[in-house]
Amino acid sequence: MSVSKVLIIGGVAGGASAAARLRRLNEQVEIILFEKGEYISFANCGLPYYIGGDIKNKADLTLQTPLGFKKRFNIDVRTFNEVTAINKDKKTVTVLNHNTNETYEESYDILLLSPGAEPIRPNLEGINLSRVFTLRNIPDTYRIKDYIDNNAPKTAAVIGGGYIGVEMAENLVQAGLSVTIVEMQNQVIAPLDFDMASILHNELERNGVTLKLETALEKIEEQGSSLNVVTNKGAFDADMVILAIGVKPETKIAAEAGLKLNQRGALIVDDNMKTSDDFIYAAGDAVEVTDFITNEKTVIPLAGPANKQGRIAADNICGIKSEYRGTQGSAVLKVFNLTAASTGITEKQAKQLGLNYEKSFTISASHAGYYPGAKEMFIKTIFDKETGKVLGAQIVGSEGVDKRCDVIAAAVNFNATVYDLTKLELCYAPPYSSAKDPVNMAGYVAENILKGISKIFHYHDVSSLPKDGSVNLIDTRTKGEYRLGHIDGFINIPVDSLRERMNEIDKSKPVYIVCQIGLRGYLACRILSGYGYDCYNLSGGYALYKEIIK
Repeated sequence: MSVSKVLIIGGVAGGASAAARLRRLNEQVEIILFEKGEYISFANCGLPYYIGGDIKNKADLTLQTPLGFKKRFNIDVRTFNEVTAINKDKKTVTVLNHNTNETYEESYDILLLSPGAEPIRPNLEGINLSRVFTLRNIPDTYRIKDYIDNNAPKTAAVIGGGYIGVEMAENLVQAGLSVTIVEMQNQVIAPLDFDMASILHNELERNGVTLKLETALEKIEEQGSSLNVVTNKGAFDADMVILAIGVKPETKIAAEAGLKLNQRGALIVDDNMKTSDDFIYAAGDAVEVTDFITNEKTVIPLAGPANKQGRIAADNICGIKSEYRGTQGSAVLKVFNLTAASTGITEKQAKQLGLNYEKSFTISASHAGYYPGAKEMFIKTIFDKETGKVLGAQIVGSEGVDKRCDVIAAAVNFNATVYDLTKLELCYAPPYSSAKDPVNMAGYVAENILKGISKIFHYHDVSSLPKDGSVNLIDTRTKGEYRLGHIDGFINIPVDSLRERMNEIDKSKPVYIVCQIGLRGYLACRILSGYGYDCYNLSGGYALYKEIIK
């Protein structure tokens, strides 16, 4: 099929990447990109950091201008031109030029949709008040920043604890505000499990953020100089409100054109990014994707997948066979002094799907312990009990979190197992890692579990352990560590004294061991197992336990 004219609706990640790829592949095709706003390519993931002051120059948010796009790629960029209808039968679109208020039609050989997703605004009282903001684009960012600069608000409520909500909370604190997050679920950041999110809860609270979890917004009322934020658990005052409840695909014109959508309103596309119409492709936050791990259909609005989808659509438009293999949800987030990253599925999803999985927690230093400045990172690995296939991972720490999660993301993408993680030869020098990298350590621990070398129990099992003497409860840390905090019922026998004090442990009863991060507990269990004890080690140790159990 000869393609001489391609129309693209929407820029940013999906549309702009598709346009650039199209031009690189075909110098002759006419490409018109429509954007209803002013900006075609901007750093949407960087918007909160302009509000917080880390990004100081407005111009740094704009990645590409219409003039720059025209000069470099010879693409006709029409900003303030909103496509209001798709006429599939005629292969035209109807466009409203907001500068002239005129309507016109434009024909196409191929149409590419990249409308993105829009913030959810629930139908609640006060949701459209002037001091209630959403954050999707550069004008939204300027409105929030100007309000802060001109009105000097002291308090803010962030409704929603997802990526945008948490990033906004941090940056509002950095801008000098006192911030409250209101979240309906029992945790922030849904792509993490509760245990890993708990570490972020602690970090948010350490930095002055008030968390109102399992709390639903009911309405927002004007109350003099402030707003009254009313929830199902009471009300509080705020000078401004940021809505970060989530996003939904912006597919109104696609629906009106009769293109197939899923129940969440996302465009259904095939592996080539083609919609239900042979002449219309789609990419970005408005499309349904396949979960790489589970093969289930879902919607995962992330910039990385959107860029790839735009490129793949362009390839197929130009006759180059290219397929999108699915999304595994790899993401990373800064939360004050911590970094949280995830890839693949969570334990929540594994449970919902009825998978035969196991999990392990490891705590490793970001680099060699003898080199100054090493910081701990918590790694949760989800893997198949039978095959050892890595299903997902979540990491929270400071330095090196993104690197380790990227390594595991690549492993997931190539269907690797935890046994493969032990074999990875990763870069090592004392300032950057250890000879056994944290990724290797996660593999070793999981391998020991699967091979029956190590038996474990988890933080959520502790409360059900009997305290009637029917099991042995042993804390193998030093006396000093034990005095600083311990789990009730566990007696202190340091691992280095274990062989001499083994007579204090009843061999006829199971032994449950806790140490600081799991390593000494593992060593203790290997010693005891060598003498015929049935021993279980607390995965993640006391360090993880105290982050979660309050």
